[in-house]
Amino acid sequence: MICIMIISSCKTKTETKHDFLASDLDTSVSPGNDFFMYANGGWIKQNPIPADQSSWGVGELVQDDIYDRLKKINEQSIAEKAANGSIAQKIGDFWYSGMDSAAAEKQGWQPLQEDLATIQKIQSVEQLLEVVASFHKKGINAMFNEGVYQDDKNSDVNAYQLGQGGLGMPNRDYYFNTDEKSVNVRKAYQHYLGQVFTRLGNDSVKAAATADKVFQLETRLAKASRKLADLRDPYKNYHKMGLAELNKLTPAFSWPVYLKNIGIQKLDSAIIGQPEFMTALSIEIKSTPIEDWQNYLRFHLVKSSAAYLDSISFMNAFVYSQALRGTKQPKLRWKRVLDAEEGAMGEALGQLFVKEYFNEKAKQRYSQMVENIRDAYKERIAKLSWMTDSTKKKAYAKLAKITKKVGYPDKWKDFSALKIDRGPYVLNIHRANEWWFQHDLNKLGKPVDREEWGMSPQTYNAYYNPSNNEIVLPAGIFAVPGMKDEDLDDAFVYGYAGASTIGHEITHGFDDQGRQYDAAGNLKNWWQEADGKQFGERAKMIIRQFNEFMPVDTLHVNGDATQGENIADLGGLLLGLDAFKKTEAYKSGIKVNGLSPLQRYFLGYAFGWLNIARKESLASQLKVDVHAPAKERVNGPMVNIPEFYEAFGIKKGDKMYREDSLRVKIW
Repeated sequence: MICIMIISSCKTKTETKHDFLASDLDTSVSPGNDFFMYANGGWIKQNPIPADQSSWGVGELVQDDIYDRLKKINEQSIAEKAANGSIAQKIGDFWYSGMDSAAAEKQGWQPLQEDLATIQKIQSVEQLLEVVASFHKKGINAMFNEGVYQDDKNSDVNAYQLGQGGLGMPNRDYYFNTDEKSVNVRKAYQHYLGQVFTRLGNDSVKAAATADKVFQLETRLAKASRKLADLRDPYKNYHKMGLAELNKLTPAFSWPVYLKNIGIQKLDSAIIGQPEFMTALSIEIKSTPIEDWQNYLRFHLVKSSAAYLDSISFMNAFVYSQALRGTKQPKLRWKRVLDAEEGAMGEALGQLFVKEYFNEKAKQRYSQMVENIRDAYKERIAKLSWMTDSTKKKAYAKLAKITKKVGYPDKWKDFSALKIDRGPYVLNIHRANEWWFQHDLNKLGKPVDREEWGMSPQTYNAYYNPSNNEIVLPAGIFAVPGMKDEDLDDAFVYGYAGASTIGHEITHGFDDQGRQYDAAGNLKNWWQEADGKQFGERAKMIIRQFNEFMPVDTLHVNGDATQGENIADLGGLLLGLDAFKKTEAYKSGIKVNGLSPLQRYFLGYAFGWLNIARKESLASQLKVDVHAPAKERVNGPMVNIPEFYEAFGIKKGDKMYREDSLRVKIW
């Protein structure tokens, strides 16, 4: 257990109990050779990855704390015998149905029989699309992605949007890459396909043949899908079309009928992310036999529902997931139920969570930290030598208008229309997905609600929303395992929360994607042409830097796909440092366990990425994630910061040393 640290008022002497920053160090590693392992190696050596995890670190430790708190809330909700329709009733009944494994075993696939019967009756393209519409409402991935989101070019408007999707594996590359890890995932997925069709009543020969047809159908869809890096350009993934143009793009669709099936009575236009995918899908709908589409839908129904069904369904899906993540055994059931509850009605749960676990003092601390870092960014913009005054003025305006949301919403979502009971677990999941689908659909034609949150308060994460020009910082992201907020010193907090979260998210407003949105949240070029070119050249340097990293086997980081996160990490570290330098904690120079304030700042940042992952998980991350692995997110930005060299005596010849001409300088 991590104990409280006590700092005396004397600059030359400190009295401390156990200091987790000091105890996490691996002093056998030089900070100049591998700062990540120097900062975190002591902890990593003592904490192997648990069998039910694909990775292990600070995020999982925080999540375990949150799990315990949420479990207590759920158990109290059952004991409360709350009024029907209340938040406590919904939470209690969801928990009851999720934990009732005996009922799930007895039911088997019975809860899916109505959907399976509907699939069996499909005889035409029109009926096929009717079923796809019903599946999308239930959160079942099929054919393509759709939803109602803010219009990138008019952030006050909610627009209906379509994009590529419908694959059973995480993204297109798994269908084509020839590296060993991709091949293993592909084989595991094909085996899983065969298992599902065997359980659907086919003999082994028929199951294998059916599985292959579904796999080949998905492979054709994958071929028409864009790669991860190609999805980063907001202009190239924005195509607004009227219904006539959309019908011409996808002649196999009867869009008026489809839209009616999902609940849209009138639609003037839609935004298409990847038109070539929609055209390819239309061709497949017309040319692929109905029987193959039926089997495709059967599989995706089972795959999407497997986690909420009987143990055989769950374990078959889990064994496939092992090839992706390397996890040795499943999470405990109660934790899986809490994960599902988070997706189903996390904000409802959050109303009870924040009452007990995030006080007003903590909210004020981090709200003020946002303002301190905002001020630091303004000063950085003023000092930029490569940006013209015209662009600087617009950057100031955008920075000033970034909305901060800290801790929890001021206005909670209304879950009164969501039906949750103690019946089949999977049906509670489907109804929750239908509630969310309708919740988003109701936004169409209405003004954007800029007070809405996209994460629950208990989430260990944060985000920047370019369309709202806002940063959202849930209470969970500020948690430190085993610690109370008031016991955390500023040197640590400015690195852990100020740099890796607050500064990081604000910088997203000015990364390669965020910079393309103006102060109002519209996709609009507000840059002078010369400034845009200067930014692009500097971004190329961070792309090249991260392309050099090889976290597992021969697989490299995709510097292009991860550039936004890497820019935000570097910006966050610089902004957090600038703001920290103005605090008394920095100015005092007090050392704690031999660590200066500057050293504790950088170690605090590294603690935020304390993590060790299995090789399978790392390989998957490199293909599907726009975030680089944890080690690279620490070592990568550090080498670009002069104060890092000063704090740890980094010198030429050290592996972490980087010539000044090669250091990335953006913000």
